[in-house]
Amino acid sequence: MEIKDLQPREVFSIFEEITKIPRPSKKEEKIREYLLDFAKKHNLTAKTDKVGNVVLSKPATPGHENAPTVILQGHMDMVCESNDKNFDFANSPIPAVIDGEWIRTEGTTLGADNGIGMAAALAALTDDSYAHGPLEALFTVDEETGMTGAFGLGKDMITGSILINLDSEDDAEIFVGCAGGVDTQAFFTYNRSFAPSDFLYFKINVEGLNGGHSGGDIHLGRANANKLLARFLFLLSGKHEVVLSEIDGGNLRNAIPRAAHAVIGVHTSRKEEIRVALNHYIADLENEYSGIEPNLKITMESVDTPDFTIDQTTSINIIRAIYGAPHGVVSMSRELEGLVETSTNLASVKMGADNTIIVTTSQRSSVESRKWDIARQVEAVFLLGGATVKHGEGYPGWQPNLESPIMKISRDAYKELYGITPAIKAIHAGLECGLFLTKYPHLDMVSFGPTLRDVHSPSERMHIPAVERFWGQLKRTLEKVADLKK
Repeated sequence: MEIKDLQPREVFSIFEEITKIPRPSKKEEKIREYLLDFAKKHNLTAKTDKVGNVVLSKPATPGHENAPTVILQGHMDMVCESNDKNFDFANSPIPAVIDGEWIRTEGTTLGADNGIGMAAALAALTDDSYAHGPLEALFTVDEETGMTGAFGLGKDMITGSILINLDSEDDAEIFVGCAGGVDTQAFFTYNRSFAPSDFLYFKINVEGLNGGHSGGDIHLGRANANKLLARFLFLLSGKHEVVLSEIDGGNLRNAIPRAAHAVIGVHTSRKEEIRVALNHYIADLENEYSGIEPNLKITMESVDTPDFTIDQTTSINIIRAIYGAPHGVVSMSRELEGLVETSTNLASVKMGADNTIIVTTSQRSSVESRKWDIARQVEAVFLLGGATVKHGEGYPGWQPNLESPIMKISRDAYKELYGITPAIKAIHAGLECGLFLTKYPHLDMVSFGPTLRDVHSPSERMHIPAVERFWGQLKRTLEKVADLKK
């Protein structure tokens, strides 16, 4: 069976089409063209704004013209993570496959975040089997790397009073709040030094980690490749003279790093001591992460003498700062049991142009002051290491409204269909809803979606039966809103 033949076919047939369209963040041209072609094919009204967001509109089912206009919202872009470093996300379709009750891929992110939300919104616009009021479907760009679509949403792009965000990842759960976030970057500038000729050089690789979403998975205690690498380098530098030539780890601000590497040099007389130290370190990590990181792998291979090394002062500062910088859950919510309140993700370490090394971190919190507190703690660590630091603009959280009318409607819709009252929750991951409220403060909003697991990693998968329940909930919710009056 092909994905397009799964039930509900009206959703999965569109989802399969979306998986074939490359859509990395900031490169949404092809998926935007698909949306505009979709509008022409189905006689929908379409408009775009200057940042590339798209809105498709459909009039109400006859007799429901006076119902409130509902906005169905998702984002066009996807996180691009692959076990194959040569996989070309900008030009290649996603190799999605059916595996029992799940859809997964062959070693890449699936893009169900948020491809399934897009598919459901498009299906809602074209399915004539149910009654609905006026509909608008808003598809934003660049949600995953900067939320620039939500930030730059054009004036009067949407007119509705109810917004249903389709970017959640748990069946039988309805979300009415999310964390805000801010990115913090540290910039180290180094001088190039000659690589000592009496040193041996090695590439240390940390790989095989689970990674995952830095919001949705941060509480699971998964290892951070950047932190594991820096920890070993710190241990070595405290006992031996170590030179650093190269360091790299992680990719995206909202993904827990799965792999990292460094090229180091040690005196020829220390070769065996370094190998013994690595073996002890690996044993410690296998014990610490037993059952959490079953595929953790750390290797050390000999390499040629590099063209240069990073000056010793900067090398030590970088290692200490990365090792000392916080990562993971900082505090839990006192209002909602089990919800992470504040966290930080040491996301990536990259060697840039002009002898710079850039460390990117991402902070989240449902409390605005705590968000900035942890961001400034990260800043303080890197300032102590001699880096220059800058913060991004950040994005606001979405304060829960437990009296939300659309929350109650969507909750009742699920219960009527499936006999289960869905849980009402807030999410630690960032949604675009907080930004929409700054532009359209009158919006009544809710977020729900099917079960996704291990998003932002090559292990991402989607539960097929949950998609059918998600689709049923969405249609029933729209039917109930259609019976209301503005």
